[in-house]
Amino acid sequence: MKKVLIFFLIISATSCEYFNAKKITSEEIYNEEVKTFNWNSVDTYPTFSSCDTFDAKAEKKTCFENTLSEHITSSLQNETIMVSQDIDDTVILEFQISETGEITIKHIALKESTETEIPNLKHWIASSLNTLPKVFPAIKRNQPVKTEFKLPIIITVN
Repeated sequence: MKKVLIFFLIISATSCEYFNAKKITSEEIYNEEVKTFNWNSVDTYPTFSSCDTFDAKAEKKTCFENTLSEHITSSLQNETIMVSQDIDDTVILEFQISETGEITIKHIALKESTETEIPNLKHWIASSLNTLPKVFPAIKRNQPVKTEFKLPIIITVN
């Protein structure tokens, strides 16, 4: 009988741990969420009001890129460009769209010969971005977020 009593006493003393609920702090929840968070994608890409007719994420991204390219190309076609040699270059425009929809140029990569022949090209590209229609920022988890893009622009002058 003593052995049974001691056995029940040991079981009851150690079983209390099974009924204790582990408390999880908000920091632990946050840290776990951050580990599973995909920082390289957004729920909605930046967009223009003209792209609102599209529903799919990929279609909106394509519309945004096409609208941006067409605007820059159209703006550059309005400039008078005189060159002494033919230019065939792909300019890489690296830019950032802030949480408020403001565009900031990070870098414009072009060949040295293109920059020599068309010294105002970077200025013209920057000016064309200033005349863009309102840009709506990218959305991640219902919050506007900063995004960065690289956009190729083909420059051909004969």
